[in-house]
This record gives sequence, C-alpha cells and structure tokens, in this order.
Amino acid sequence: MSLAARGLLALVWLLHWLPLPVQAALGRGVGRVLHRFARSRRAVALRNLEVCLPELSAERRRALAREHFQWLGRSLLERGLLWYASPARLKRLIRVEGDVQLAERSERPVMWLVPHFMGLDIAGVATQLFQKRLVASIYQAQSNVVLDDAMRRGRLRFNQGDVFSRQESALPLVRAVKRGYAFFNLPDMDFGARDAAFVPFFGVPAATLLAPSRMARALGMTVQPVVAEMLPGGQGYRVRFLPAWDDWPSDDPVADTRRMNEWIEAEIRRCPAQYLWVHKRFKTRPEGEPSLYSPDNP
Repeated sequence: MSLAARGLLALVWLLHWLPLPVQAALGRGVGRVLHRFARSRRAVALRNLEVCLPELSAERRRALAREHFQWLGRSLLERGLLWYASPARLKRLIRVEGDVQLAERSERPVMWLVPHFMGLDIAGVATQLFQKRLVASIYQAQSNVVLDDAMRRGRLRFNQGDVFSRQESALPLVRAVKRGYAFFNLPDMDFGARDAAFVPFFGVPAATLLAPSRMARALGMTVQPVVAEMLPGGQGYRVRFLPAWDDWPSDDPVADTRRMNEWIEAEIRRCPAQYLWVHKRFKTRPEGEPSLYSPDNP
C-alpha cells in the first residue's frame, strides 16, 4: 500500500510540471474514467442531484454528474500544483477577488466559511499566499500514513499555520484562534447527529454542525464566506472573499445554521457541477426516517 501511494505521489509530482491546460485535459480524462467505473460514488452523486435539484430533468442531472466527475478528476490531479508548484506560479494561476486581507487587519479573530467546492484546497492556498495572518484548519486524517504525510506537508509548506485532525480534540484549534490564527472552516459535511441540527438543505433536513455559529459567538469572531472556483482549461482559478456577515453569529445557532445552508445553496446554483456531490450529505436522517440512499449504497 505504501509503495503504491509513493508511486501515485511521484506521478502527481511529475505531472505538476506540465502546463495547466494539459493538466486540465488529463484531469477531465481521469474524471471520465472515474464516472464510468466508480459506480457507488456515481450513484451517490446522482441521488444527491435528484434530491437537491428535482426541477432538472433526469437527463440534465446525468449530464451534470458527468461534468462533476470531470471537475473532480481535475481537482485530484491538480493537487500536485498546490503541493509542489512555486508560490510565484500559484500566484499567477489564482485570481483573488474581494477582501482577502480582512483577517490580516481585523482586531477580532476571523473565521472563513469555505464550502466543499472542487477548488476548496485552492482557497486554502490563497489564504496563505495573499495575506499574512497565520491560518488554522481541520483535515480528515488519512488511513494511509504516506498520503496523510503528503497532505500535511503540502498544506503546511508555506510555513503559515497549522492543521488539526478532525479525530482530535478541538482544544488545540481553539488555542490557535486565541493566539491570533484565522480559522479556515469547512462547514457543510455530514458528521452525524452529534452537535448538529437537522436544518433544510435544498428543502431536505440535513445534519449540519452547529459548531461554526457556537464557536464564532464564543470567541467573538468575524465570519467571512469564501468560495473557490476552478476555471475552464488553463485559465486558472478564482477565489472570492465575500463581505463579512455583520449579523452572524446570532444568539440562535440553529437559525444561523439555516442561513448558512441557504447561502451555500445559492453558491451551488451559481456553479452546480463543482460542488462535492459524491459526499453523502444526507446520510444521517432524523429518527424514524429511512435512508435517502439505496440499500446497496446506504
């Protein structure tokens, strides 16, 4: 397993030297292969699209799923750019819009709310290359130690912050925020019913963490939404640092979470093919409700 992982990383390293248009074409090809053979993930994506965008025809949803897998293939292959390319090259490829330096100037700690679009890791790089505040983030530790080490080294190579495993206590993260780190927060995955509320996501109850609202209120944080987008071909990437929410968090974390989901929905409608549809966003159901996924793909 480790040998295969090292071989994969070597391939990603070699490919990162290619011009972005070539990498993009290769990545879309990888995505087509994934769409054809990753049957269970394809089924999850189609089911999510059916639940969230029922107004689209079945043919349109299938086309959207095919396009989504091509963006997914690109995001996997172009990870090499983010992990190995020079800062100068990355700055040429990443187009930043909005107030990227808010955290740098703010007297209050800043939380970036960054939903799971394909360019998520590009947004992470942008927070380290275009502003000076130290950055803290959470990541999902990988079972393969070689890949886990590569992921950590890739995300920390600019020496501008730290990452904390989701499996660990939140205390080190809180301490980092209190020391002045900005928090790169990924708020839109299903981690079960614990510390979550069932709030609408495209009109369907979805287990959504209350922690963003609670943490922002407890630590007096300014909350700034951020969205990353991969551009076609070799055009690079766009990262939008949107205006900070001046009335979020409130004293009602459930209402805050509902508003956050509404904002994510609006961003998905802007760029539906690049959202992470292969994630089982509705895996956790309210008590007594059946699974929204097939018995073969629970």
